[in-house]
Amino acid sequence: MPLPWYEEGLRFKCTECGQCCTGFPGYTWVTEEEIHAMAKYLKMSTRKFRKHYLRQVGNRFSLLENPKNYDCVFLEGKKCTIYPVRPTQCRTFPWWPQNLKSQKDWEDAKEYCEGIRDDAPVVPYSTIKKQVAIQENDGCFE
Repeated sequence: MPLPWYEEGLRFKCTECGQCCTGFPGYTWVTEEEIHAMAKYLKMSTRKFRKHYLRQVGNRFSLLENPKNYDCVFLEGKKCTIYPVRPTQCRTFPWWPQNLKSQKDWEDAKEYCEGIRDDAPVVPYSTIKKQVAIQENDGCFE
C-alpha cells in the first residue's frame, strides 16, 4: 500500500487557540468510556451529564454545541473546560480525515488553525498514523 501524500510529516504545533472548537456545525462523537470520564471529571452523574451535554444521533452520542455559534458546549473563552478528559476526536485534531485527504485540504485547514504553519515543527508520519488509528478504533468519523 503506498504511503499518503504527507509521508514526510506535516508542520503543526497546537497553540491552544480554541479555533478547532468553534464555529463548525457537526458532531463531536463520544464513547461510553468518554461519557463516564467527563461526568466523573465534572463531578456529576452520567445520567445528568447525558441530559445536559449530549445529543443522541442514531445509536451514538455527540457533545452539544452552542446553537448560536456552534462552539462546543465546553469551550469557555479559548479554553476547554474538560481538557484532561476531552474526547478522542478532540485529542486527535488536526489529524482528521477531512484535513488529510489532500495537500489542498491541509492548506485549507490553515484558514482556521493557527497551529498549522510553516515555522511549526514537523510531526512525523508515524505520529500522524497513530492518531488516525486511534480515531478509527474509537469510530470518531464513521
